[in-house]
Amino acid sequence: MTRRFRAGIIGAGFIGAVHAHAVRASGGVVALVAGSTPESAAIAAERLGADQAAGSVEELVVADVDAVHICTPNALHVPFSELALRAGKPVICEKPLATTPEDARRLVKAAGDAGVVTAVPFVYRYYPTVREARARIAAGEAGLLWLLHGSYLQDWLSGGDETNWRIDPALGGGSRAFGDIGVHWCDLMEFVTGHRITRLTARMTTAFPQRRLGEGMVSVGTEDGAVVLFETDLGASGSVVASQVSPGRKNRLWFSFDGTSTSYVFDQESPDALWVGGRGENRLVLRDPDTLSPAARPYARLPAGHPQGYQDCFNAFVADTYAAIGGARPEGLPTFDDGLRAAVLTAAVIESATSQSWVEVPA
Repeated sequence: MTRRFRAGIIGAGFIGAVHAHAVRASGGVVALVAGSTPESAAIAAERLGADQAAGSVEELVVADVDAVHICTPNALHVPFSELALRAGKPVICEKPLATTPEDARRLVKAAGDAGVVTAVPFVYRYYPTVREARARIAAGEAGLLWLLHGSYLQDWLSGGDETNWRIDPALGGGSRAFGDIGVHWCDLMEFVTGHRITRLTARMTTAFPQRRLGEGMVSVGTEDGAVVLFETDLGASGSVVASQVSPGRKNRLWFSFDGTSTSYVFDQESPDALWVGGRGENRLVLRDPDTLSPAARPYARLPAGHPQGYQDCFNAFVADTYAAIGGARPEGLPTFDDGLRAAVLTAAVIESATSQSWVEVPA
């Protein structure tokens, strides 16, 4: 009988449950869960359907697990990743990989020294319609891409009484809206188009200077929204707006990549169709495994007309990571290198917003 893949999950919040579902969808088992205390780990193990709870993170990383999933607040990503890498375990670490480029570079080096597979869940790459746009652009259908623009809008913090650990820079890092969701948009833009942001100017804004924490109000240390203008290495210009305070927008990651011949529009809230714009006609390319390109077809796991969503993307991402651990790395798997790229972009956005100037982005 083939041994089932055994995963260890550190962290028991919303995203830990998403990881647990993806582990099982990929044919694995959640062998161990670690929480902030042994008691919280025991509760999480029952909730996530794990075989058992670990007494500590240190216990989990040296246990009989084939990969470690890190699903904790941002400030804990680096130390827990380092523990797992020192134990020789493959690591799937939630983004941001690190809250500074220096820490992210240290993790990239540690992963290289350990010689293990690493991954960061930039899971929007796994929508079949996103892969379709990428394949069409790579084939030259767009002509010259010259304008790359879009937004990522949420509303889960659109009230002054709503709060979260991410408002504290000590826990979440120096950027919230861009560092949390803006990097997803930038990763998707660079992945789909092949362009890299080389220069940018940014503004950060706050809708609620104070938010409730416990019985009182505290000053907010991170932005509610960010606006970024950028230039790319292949001569395009672009912009992205990121907001966590846009009422009615639950999770709207939207892009328009405009070429001289064709434009492509994707909306994460309606992900089963890719809008393809032309001078004479516009078309909707539907997520249909019978008609998508060979690059996109493997990720269309359901027949046309049966909606695929975020969890399906996460399942595909984890399946690709486990495939890389077991053999060849699937094309497009986001690794610690991509986590470092996000940290570099976030640092550039913070620097630009602080200096109110254009900033060069390191390669």
